[in-house]
Amino acid sequence: MTKTLVTGGVRSGKSRYAEQLFSADAEIAYLAPGYLADAAADPEWAARVASHQRRRPANWQTVETLDLAHALDGTELPALIDCVGIWVTRMVDALGGWDRPEQDWRPDFDAEVERLAAAVTAHWASVVLVSNEVGWGVVPPTAAGRVFADLLGYTNQRLGGVCDRVVLMVAGRVLEL
Repeated sequence: MTKTLVTGGVRSGKSRYAEQLFSADAEIAYLAPGYLADAAADPEWAARVASHQRRRPANWQTVETLDLAHALDGTELPALIDCVGIWVTRMVDALGGWDRPEQDWRPDFDAEVERLAAAVTAHWASVVLVSNEVGWGVVPPTAAGRVFADLLGYTNQRLGGVCDRVVLMVAGRVLEL
């Protein structure tokens, strides 16, 4: 089965393209590591989540989790993971990384990336991962922005290395890499 990483900028069409890689009538495990939507606290985020939910066929099984490796290991269905960039943010949150020196938590982060890469490799069915592409502009002016860009770049490289296909979305167009 095929392992595909779909990367690109925000609103480039990544998620929609990734969803179209699966038949609408197929059973799919949709693994969502994002923050829970709370319209009162963050209406824009809640609207994004709702938009994704409306597009999903009813027969797709949504699993909202930070432990993507465990969720992938626990399903026999083809899987769509959306979004690796959000997963990176939540992992740093879970490790307390924004407020501690990187050397104190980075080994744990790297171990989680390795667990996910191994789960993708071992999964018997197709896996499609959606991620953001960073680092094409100025270096972020904040330490947190630089850490995030470095971590997501590392994670994308590691996951791209275990995938059969990597595609870059630009303006809704697919570029095979």
